[in-house]
Amino acid sequence: MMSIYTAIATSAGRDARAVSSDGRLDVKLALQKELGGDGEGTNPEQLFAAGYAACFASALRLVAGSKQLDVEDAAVTAEVGLSPNGKGGFQLDATLRVELPDGIAPDVAQELIEATHQVCPYSNATRGNIPVKLVVE
Repeated sequence: MMSIYTAIATSAGRDARAVSSDGRLDVKLALQKELGGDGEGTNPEQLFAAGYAACFASALRLVAGSKQLDVEDAAVTAEVGLSPNGKGGFQLDATLRVELPDGIAPDVAQELIEATHQVCPYSNATRGNIPVKLVVE
């Protein structure tokens, strides 16, 4: 399968910079205080959370449009956790908190975010690899 877009970024680690090939992303990374660092920069989990939230929100609009639902005022908050995996490494988990406009019935809202979870590229990448909890706010 041929990609329709490829993002390219380079970093030397959690206490370095991350820079995209086009220069549009250039951020200082820092090890989180919780992991013994100074926390004076962003971290991979924050970047993943931002990407997942944006991707899921875009997928939500796509799915909602196919169902003639107006979700223009919707917002997605992604929480990405980092924890030991019990094998000397680490693992991620995610919670997606979806705020939908008033007037969407709870059962329709649940069906909508579950359908979005099948479409979103981040959800497809994480499925079976990390636990993802979907919450309608």
